[in-house]
Amino acid sequence: MRFTSEQLLADGVLEREFTLGEIPGILWTPSPTPAPTPASAPAPLILIGHPPLGLRRMYSRLVGRARHYATEYGFAAATIELPGSGDRPGWDVAERARADLRRAMAAGEPVGGDIIDALILPLVEKSVPEWQAALDAVLLLPEIGGPVGYEGGVISIGVRLAAVEPRIVAAGFFAGSLIPASMFEEARRVTIPLHVLLQWDDEGNDRQAALDLFDAFSSEEKTLHANMGGHTGVPQFELDPGARFFARHLR
Repeated sequence: MRFTSEQLLADGVLEREFTLGEIPGILWTPSPTPAPTPASAPAPLILIGHPPLGLRRMYSRLVGRARHYATEYGFAAATIELPGSGDRPGWDVAERARADLRRAMAAGEPVGGDIIDALILPLVEKSVPEWQAALDAVLLLPEIGGPVGYEGGVISIGVRLAAVEPRIVAAGFFAGSLIPASMFEEARRVTIPLHVLLQWDDEGNDRQAALDLFDAFSSEEKTLHANMGGHTGVPQFELDPGARFFARHLR
């Protein structure tokens, strides 16, 4: 991990951009004396996932969540650029899958399983090891000590991470992306506490598939928050229940 820039935000949160090989990322850490965490205690960490739209485009949402976690709970947060997105090199596999998806949607055709698999599964296969490598690097920093949570989308990335990464002890998922059929079997391997957000009228999401995925999780503690509205209409007040969920499991 190589830090490439840093700035102290207005609320005292330290924001550092970094690269991990070819992968750009951002790390946010609390001010030196965040209540209620003693200054000497390493901060728990939340990995913040996002759709493959590029870190620059998603920045305002990501930094808002990270600053809330840092100032209110003393958590650190980190994110990385997904393959084929933002400033990373183009990825033919992803471009072809996105083009097929756009064609199907423009024609008013159902999005078949072959398109969903081609769009999501290569992204999961490539990005999950990258998230784990980023986690390795961030946890080497003395100011960060875990435990670790994961939140955000693409939900299939979160499902795979929750199933295979033992350092992640709780996860908050955004049910707003297409779900390959194989993910339902992987969901049965997930046993950590879960907090899932679902937009009831999400125009690009199969609501029933999202509900079936929630049902498939084997977690003893799993909570579903469903709100009316489309894909980008998640209420601002949902930030607090999600943060309290992580406070219960990362403290």
